[in-house]
Amino acid sequence: MAAFTAADVKALREKTGAGMMDAKKALDEANGDMEAAIDALRAKGLATAQKKSSRTAAEGLIGLAVEGTRGVAVEVNSETDFVAKNDKFQDFVRKTTQVALGLGNDDVEALKGSAYPDGGTVTDKLTENVATIGENQQVRRMKTVSVGQGAVVAYMHNAVSPEAQDLGKIGVLVALEGDANADVLAALGRDIAQHAAAMFPLALNADGLDADVIERERKIAAEKAAESGKPENVQEKMVEGAVKKYAKENALLSQIFVKDGKATVEEYVARIAKEAGASIKLVDYVRFQLGEGIEKEESDFAAEVAAAVAG
Repeated sequence: MAAFTAADVKALREKTGAGMMDAKKALDEANGDMEAAIDALRAKGLATAQKKSSRTAAEGLIGLAVEGTRGVAVEVNSETDFVAKNDKFQDFVRKTTQVALGLGNDDVEALKGSAYPDGGTVTDKLTENVATIGENQQVRRMKTVSVGQGAVVAYMHNAVSPEAQDLGKIGVLVALEGDANADVLAALGRDIAQHAAAMFPLALNADGLDADVIERERKIAAEKAAESGKPENVQEKMVEGAVKKYAKENALLSQIFVKDGKATVEEYVARIAKEAGASIKLVDYVRFQLGEGIEKEESDFAAEVAAAVAG
């Protein structure tokens, strides 16, 4: 006779997120011992977590945190947007971002090994979440920005809710060095952050652009110039002009500021500084868009179901 009831199975499912048959089997093998059943499911979950680690995790959330003159952005991925809406997952992203803020560097591995507020390490909590929520999750990247004097301003586009502006799909931090008052820096920083969210700059300035990307643009421009049939010296000027144009359009400081429509971001910052009678300089930024650079795996749902039934 079973040493547990249907209510026990329900309770175990609620505590672990396990399926009904898995919960029933775990209780059966543990002779009704709830804690032993939980341990057994966690053990199984840990094994599953290792198996799932190769699956693409392109959903999730960006977390932002600012304290004083330092801020950090963290990306934590999940496999589905459904998990990103889970309160447990959101709490993990928020607390992990706070842990990252305390590190003061961009070492993701150090973040994973750092103490988690609820006990254990960030990795321990992540592994527990994978086992209970049932999806692969990964702390993918982080970036810290800071200034000696001034402000770091955060902006979240597509936040999870009006009350949770620190979590969302596109997170931007803007680092403004200067002695302007807090209100001026906050307003300017938010304007620039919104611009960055919309215009997707690839670097702060032209020197920061990826050399491989510039070389690719140069080759494309050279091919176009060659097709023009113009003299070689003219072609060289065409190529250089195209590369400079690309750099200008993709570096934050040289982009045309969307709020103004005429001045570059750098020129707009200088204008605000002059109006405020203060020094202001845009020295750094970070723009994290959820899943950028990750190739999502396309799956055949019918085939997955058939495989599950056959297995």
